[in-house]
Amino acid sequence: MIDERTSGILLHPTSLPGVLGAGDLGSNAYLFVDWLAGAGQTYWQVLPLGEIGPGNSPYMSSSAFAGNVLIIDLFDLAHQGWLSQEDLIPLPEFRHDRVDYGLQKQFRVERLHRAAKQFFAGGNEAMHSAYSEFCMAQHEWLRDYALFKTISEQQEGRNWNQWPTALANREVEALRRLEVEYVEQINFWKFCQWCFARQWEQLKQYANERGVQLIGDVPIFVAYQSADVWAHPELFELDQSGYPIAVAGVPPDYFSATGQLWGNPLYRWDVHEQTSYAWWVQRLRHALRSFDRVRIDHFRGFAAYWAVPANENTAVNGRWLPGPGAKLFDAFKKAFVDLPIIAEDLGVITPDVAELRDNFELPGMRILQFAFAEDNSNHFLPHNYIANTIAYTGTHDNDTMLGWWNTASEKEKSFVRQYFGREVIDVPWDMMGALSGSVANTVIFPMQDVLCLSGEDRMNLPGSSDGNWEWRFTWDQVQPWQTVKLSKMTSMNARS
Repeated sequence: MIDERTSGILLHPTSLPGVLGAGDLGSNAYLFVDWLAGAGQTYWQVLPLGEIGPGNSPYMSSSAFAGNVLIIDLFDLAHQGWLSQEDLIPLPEFRHDRVDYGLQKQFRVERLHRAAKQFFAGGNEAMHSAYSEFCMAQHEWLRDYALFKTISEQQEGRNWNQWPTALANREVEALRRLEVEYVEQINFWKFCQWCFARQWEQLKQYANERGVQLIGDVPIFVAYQSADVWAHPELFELDQSGYPIAVAGVPPDYFSATGQLWGNPLYRWDVHEQTSYAWWVQRLRHALRSFDRVRIDHFRGFAAYWAVPANENTAVNGRWLPGPGAKLFDAFKKAFVDLPIIAEDLGVITPDVAELRDNFELPGMRILQFAFAEDNSNHFLPHNYIANTIAYTGTHDNDTMLGWWNTASEKEKSFVRQYFGREVIDVPWDMMGALSGSVANTVIFPMQDVLCLSGEDRMNLPGSSDGNWEWRFTWDQVQPWQTVKLSKMTSMNARS
């Protein structure tokens, strides 16, 4: 439960300014924390920080535990003496407003290799000791991740069930031989994760010291081509050849007439129950070390999930199957003093989903963009909120507020004017003001809405595979009046 009135901003680190073609954990992340504190904000919410998958999505990571190596601050590695100043010269193709992930992978991974080579050749005992301690503390997932990444490279990206049998089946001798033959590459991936964890921990400490808390995002499902599925195939619905029997998605909804076919393998919840949900407890513990609160994506999947036969091309022909329900969250309550979890309870919400959320006093989500298609009874209208709620103008899957308004029907626009009792002139700020003044204890605004940006600057368009997750802002777009206005609105509504 969240029982204090607070306000925050949704922004993924890749969207930060920076000269190397994408935002990262460097100086601009610290400047953003300073801006948040100056604007009276309590929360910085990010998208999943794992490695990106197909379509550059952060929701299809190769590990539920590893961080995205592409947001490691290379300037910090140069400061440590592991990179030269020449390594930090931007490519002329880099853009300030969009991320080119193909360029980023080539540019940053090459420099991470150089840094790792210098690190392992160097004699800084304190750093080497810190690295060794990290490897021991994170051994439970780090070894599998480093092996998985190394084998994936050697097998040129083939699915893990198509690797040589001994590697696909994780035969002990085969893995031991691999660790000897490819020790340098395995250590490289461990080094990258240590750099990521070290930099994130420093950023989190900086934010917390300035009154800013970090909200993370835990996808309910994991990617098939991941260290998690390879290392723990018994926890997933796979056939004898290692292929998914059915995959995750959602039925036709607001975003798509044919539903969304995500393609993630589904869990064998009966096997998880036999282990007292050990893998999930480990996953949440890892997340809560990294964040002050976590949003669990697709929370409704714990009550029931949409299972689509693996050979389907759309999500239409799926069916609802029961999830673990309260048993999983009882396991969480035994493992943790409290549950700082936000339930992403959007989509087809049935009474069992609401009951699961409320029984564990988890705040749900309200999206203002969904509020004006019906009448005054709409769940997403501010006067229908409850205190234990996180209210958003929109999420990463929504258009910007201005983009929504520019494409809204005349019926929706008329309802907005009627609801506000006046003409709405400054749509993003009027909508943010309505949320800030609501009873919801926490409100979160995408940075695009603070900057009054159009639909061209949305983060993701569900159901599309190109051009997503690329948006970035520049400091020139952040005007003093926006900071002052946000601070005053936050203070006026007792959210500072």
